[in-house]
Amino acid sequence: MKNVTLRGLRIFEAVARQRSFSRAAAELHLTQPAVSMQVRALEEEAGLPLTEQIGKKIFLTDAGAELARHARLIASQLAAAEEALAALRGLAGGRLAVGVVSTAKYFAPRLLAQFRARHPGIALQLEVHNRQTIVRQLADNEIDLAIMGRPPEELATAADVFAPNPQLIIAAPEHRLARRRRLAAVDIEAETFLVRESGSGTRSAMERYFLEQGIAPAQRFEMASNETIKQAVMAGMGISFLSQNTIGLELDSGLLVRLAVAGTPVVRQWHVVRLAQKQLSPVAAAFRDFLCLEGAALLVRHTIKQ
Repeated sequence: MKNVTLRGLRIFEAVARQRSFSRAAAELHLTQPAVSMQVRALEEEAGLPLTEQIGKKIFLTDAGAELARHARLIASQLAAAEEALAALRGLAGGRLAVGVVSTAKYFAPRLLAQFRARHPGIALQLEVHNRQTIVRQLADNEIDLAIMGRPPEELATAADVFAPNPQLIIAAPEHRLARRRRLAAVDIEAETFLVRESGSGTRSAMERYFLEQGIAPAQRFEMASNETIKQAVMAGMGISFLSQNTIGLELDSGLLVRLAVAGTPVVRQWHVVRLAQKQLSPVAAAFRDFLCLEGAALLVRHTIKQ
């Protein structure tokens, strides 16, 4: 039945339900000959009679009853699709997939929770990975939006700034430099640095800072997570360069201290990133707008004050 149209099925369903060509025509605001013509076209397509007339009454054949059942199913599916699209337009439903670099995992769930509280019908998918994996997921269209510090240069993307990302040099409270009120960059060059893996946004920001300050700390231990670095710094293994968003609790409780080094904090930016050619769904576009309008204030509000 390759040439069957939705209009033809809708007309036949009305005939089947009304058991009358004239009543179906009145319901659909059509002429009776137009309704009869559509039913005849369906019969030709099916290769079977769909109705039979006994006296003045219309009855469905077995083929007609079967086609009427499918017509109702199709109408039901179309109505469900229309409701789903209406829900998306009104943000009453829909799905949002967000990827965040590991440094952003300390605040991104709170932002998503705030957004979902306003739109409880949406389904959320949160991916937390290192920068390279998030960039790959963007490229493969596995996520709608990414929250990261520096937009990828290797991929055609569109990015919007939504909040500052201050980065600090931190140490254990017992570190020999912890009580110094002012430090030059050269004062930390001989220290052991605990650093993120190559390719991480935090690592890239740290290396740019070293380059700008003209220093090159030689003693570096590479670690794959912020949590491991924080524990190692607290244990006295060295100092580190981390986003303030990842260490608010430790700074507030005195487990870590910020070193007052010249040129810090290094203030970068948090971006919400999407593929340049991606057509955002209404939900994804609303979340991007939410971050751009309210993200910075919410981030400050939820950051533990030092």
